[in-house]
Amino acid sequence: MVGERRAVRGKAGVRTRVTATAVVVVGLVLVVAAAVMVWFVDCALAAQAADGASLRAEQIADRGVVHGSTIVVADPEEEFVQVLEASQVIASSANVAGQKPLATPAPENTVRLQVPNLAGPFIAASAQGQGANGAQLVVVGVNIDDVAEARKVVAIALLVGVPLVLVVVGLVTWRTVGRTLRPVERIREEVERISSRELGRRVPAAVHDDEIGRLATTMNRMLDRLERSQERRRRFVADAAHELRSPVASIRQQAEVAAAHPETTSVDELALRVLSEDERLQGLVEDLLLLARMDERAPEREEVDLDDIVLAEAERLRGTTSIVLDTRGVSAGRILGDRASLERVVRNLLDNAARHARERVAIGVAQLDGHVVLAVEDDGPGIDPADRERALERFVRLDGARDRRTGGAGLGLSIVRDVTAAHGGSVELADGALGGLRVRIALPAAT
Repeated sequence: MVGERRAVRGKAGVRTRVTATAVVVVGLVLVVAAAVMVWFVDCALAAQAADGASLRAEQIADRGVVHGSTIVVADPEEEFVQVLEASQVIASSANVAGQKPLATPAPENTVRLQVPNLAGPFIAASAQGQGANGAQLVVVGVNIDDVAEARKVVAIALLVGVPLVLVVVGLVTWRTVGRTLRPVERIREEVERISSRELGRRVPAAVHDDEIGRLATTMNRMLDRLERSQERRRRFVADAAHELRSPVASIRQQAEVAAAHPETTSVDELALRVLSEDERLQGLVEDLLLLARMDERAPEREEVDLDDIVLAEAERLRGTTSIVLDTRGVSAGRILGDRASLERVVRNLLDNAARHARERVAIGVAQLDGHVVLAVEDDGPGIDPADRERALERFVRLDGARDRRTGGAGLGLSIVRDVTAAHGGSVELADGALGGLRVRIALPAAT
């Protein structure tokens, strides 16, 4: 049963559900309001008739009533009078003569009743009087057949009016919701046409700045992001394929030459060349995998001492280069992040600085305004300010680093940028105090 109800709800559109809900809610409100109105009309007219009966009873009681007298009423079909002493009728109007007490309401109360031989319901009120033989109770009844008629007329009017109102509410709601959802349907149709090859298309922008207008704007922004992401991915794949082709082609070329002319090389020379190209290929693949992980998911977070990583990488680099590494500016700095990717960032920065430095590389770590700041600068040629933003892009080699064997694949600084951004930090390239490039990254400090 639950599945059937869900299936029915699934088939009914938003327009139908909203219209049905509006009709049901308004219908319930109108039914309750109609019942209250009928009750109020009945009570108001009955109270008015009761007031008239009470006033008439007081008038008769003030004059006093003689035993056996007949009390004159204006309309025998609309009014009756009985005067009681000790629960016995001592006088009455002619239309109820000889009848037993019809009602004995207290002076402050009223009672509804049917009178034999008289048409229509009556409402009776009483008043205390004083007769010759003691206290008297004057009971006056007034015909309230017009109250019933009025109640019936109101009920019929509501019985006809409520369905008409519901029809109007349904039509207006159906039309309004349809007009409101029309832009949504156009957005849906346009999104349905958009494929991975047509991300340049956009959904129609709404005229009004409402929820649907903001939905269209958000959809277009999302399509912009998807288009940029797809373009970036295509460019990344193309560049990666181009970079991977070079070492693969080099390995194949050397193997073919060695196979065709074995006298031109030895096994040891061939192995060294192949291992060199394989090492370059492995580094490129690792860089690509790291960038792919950065694109797919956020890095894991743990407390990492950035100063320990910097000092360890500096010690590693001292064993492979004659460049002077100045680590006197390294102080304590703890952040939350992925240790492996942060080690890669520091390694890339130091290797890049050492590759371009003439004699010296300075490294500093410090805490500043809730961030841990890592600065690496060299005394090399630096980067022209116009090229600094481009230097952070993937597969970009500037004029001084175009050779793949010395300049790498152009992924070093882009890995620094992407890993830093994934950790909520920022990267800045500027002129250093040593005359070369200064790379400054700021990462949120661990709290």
